[in-house]
Amino acid sequence: MEHLKEKGIKFVRVLWCDNANIIRAKSVHIKYLEDTLDSGVKIAKAQMGIPVMYDAVAPNAGLSPVGEVTLVPDPTTLKILPFAKGQASMIGDMKSLGDLTPWFNCPRDYLKRQIDRLSGMGLEIKSVFENEFYLLKKDEDGNIIKSDETSFAMTAPQNSYDQMILDLEESMTSQGLEVESYYSESGPGQHEFNVKYSDALQSADNQITYRETVRAVASRYGLIASFMPKIFEDAGGNGTHLNFSLWRDEENISGESNEKNGISKTSSAFVAGIMHHLKALCAVTIPSTNSYRRVIPHFWAGAFVSWGYYNREAAIRVSKNESQSKAQRFELKISDASANPYLALGALIACGIDGIEKDMVLPEETTIDPGYLKSSECESRWVERLPKNLGEALDYLKDDSIVLNSMGEELAKSYVGVKEFEWDVLKSATLEEEVKIMLERF
Repeated sequence: MEHLKEKGIKFVRVLWCDNANIIRAKSVHIKYLEDTLDSGVKIAKAQMGIPVMYDAVAPNAGLSPVGEVTLVPDPTTLKILPFAKGQASMIGDMKSLGDLTPWFNCPRDYLKRQIDRLSGMGLEIKSVFENEFYLLKKDEDGNIIKSDETSFAMTAPQNSYDQMILDLEESMTSQGLEVESYYSESGPGQHEFNVKYSDALQSADNQITYRETVRAVASRYGLIASFMPKIFEDAGGNGTHLNFSLWRDEENISGESNEKNGISKTSSAFVAGIMHHLKALCAVTIPSTNSYRRVIPHFWAGAFVSWGYYNREAAIRVSKNESQSKAQRFELKISDASANPYLALGALIACGIDGIEKDMVLPEETTIDPGYLKSSECESRWVERLPKNLGEALDYLKDDSIVLNSMGEELAKSYVGVKEFEWDVLKSATLEEEVKIMLERF
């Protein structure tokens, strides 16, 4: 409290992220913050039943306007907001009124439960979300236009947006995110600004901070920052690749030089579990109707169940250590910013745990674009086309007891209910119609 008062903070935002991956907040005045730290701020249970299109409850989410839970801020997530004078933020945990036990519809609690399961096996996951985003403008008629016409790694955007990029770096750094690199991406006006990995819960929290910061800093320069998966038909989409590695006793155990493929036995089983459940996992990691406009063969999006070293067409790309002797980390390419980071990472861990528990065997590496493999080659490598739309992905999810049971009955019901409603309403939407709805949601 003394620290906040010294910084001139008047309001503290208590943030949450819903099943549609909309970041929301209620702000508490500094005078009432101490009470809020104990008892939280109340929100309607229905908040976890709201789809991306509008603030109304999805019919089959199992939630209604009746009932409340409390959002208890986690002080370890405190950020002084560099882009909002006199304001700070904390991420909240959804808890039941009265006894303050975790509410099972809470995405953050879901991730915590999966982290605890992995910890019970003596393992830890370290991760980071690798984001791509567009910087956009509006013309006099309010139409969205590209902010430039450059392509991958051109230096012109780094000159044009030099001050904004510096402000973004300072804003990230001041909030505890360690910036590693920046470059322009393949789409016109598209950028990638990378931060360092951390433990699983913090990486999901960082993803909330990251999205909030990019959008806020961009708006100061008259720009709209959007993480929407596919904005322009003729330009690259925005992925949010989920990078992860397995650790035991503070040591990265992802790789093993003595293993045939350079991947440790534990990590092989973990990744095999992800591959086994990948079609269902799509409903959580690429969970918007718009996502599937990006995930098409031969466009570096990873449209097939497959893995490979440095293979940008594989759904799971593996990177080696500096000596190139073993695996260092894994990258799930089938992930974008329409995914709630707590649900995406939690579901990935649940799939990996299933692989370890069942001692699953990783298939042969895919060393070429899997879209060019013959059918006989696909079978031996588990290579299959991933769902072509959200409806297909949801069908796989509803048949996957491992992922659904990991969520628990309430969260599984609300999540599937929201996503099925989004699919029913938006499955025939044009790209232009999706852009109107989602551009500034993600």
